Amino acid sequence: MTTTEAASVELRDLLLSRIRDVPDYPQPGVTFKDITPLLADPVAFNALVDALAGLCRRHAATKVVGLEARGFILAAPAAARAHLGFVPVRKAGKLPGETLGKTYDLEYGTAEIEVQTDAFAPDDRVLVIDDVLATGGTAEAALDLVRRAGATIAGVAVLLELEFLDGRARLAPALGGAPLEALITV
Repeated sequence: MTTTEAASVELRDLLLSRIRDVPDYPQPGVTFKDITPLLADPVAFNALVDALAGLCRRHAATKVVGLEARGFILAAPAAARAHLGFVPVRKAGKLPGETLGKTYDLEYGTAEIEVQTDAFAPDDRVLVIDDVLATGGTAEAALDLVRRAGATIAGVAVLLELEFLDGRARLAPALGGAPLEALITV
């Protein structure tokens, strides 16, 4: 395991100790990273929110995007703590009004996400937050939506990066030089 500048060894150890592996979920051969024990622990959850809010400030974000669904749980309190607006990127058909959509591949299927067309101002710098970076498909699709909606990418931040799935390499072109911060890499 490694850690980035985004997380101290103590923070990484605290967070990792509250993440549980669930084998063969949602299908055989997949090990699901369950963050619900982390969310239930007020010390660990607040430490995570503080770290993510710090990344919002460090990358001069003006808005924070959370990816459905677990990304909402992390991004909304981080945005609030950093005194920034929160924008949900949701599954297709869940947002009212005009939306932009993007279909993408998951590690075990396909999905489509959307953002409202008026979610960003032209001068917004957006930090995209999610729980896990696996293959990078969801984050890549979100970056495309943010740009199509007229904003600039400040970066991507995730709680946990599954390095063996090489999502970082997939995201590199979509990031266009913006940083990818993983609090924990396994």
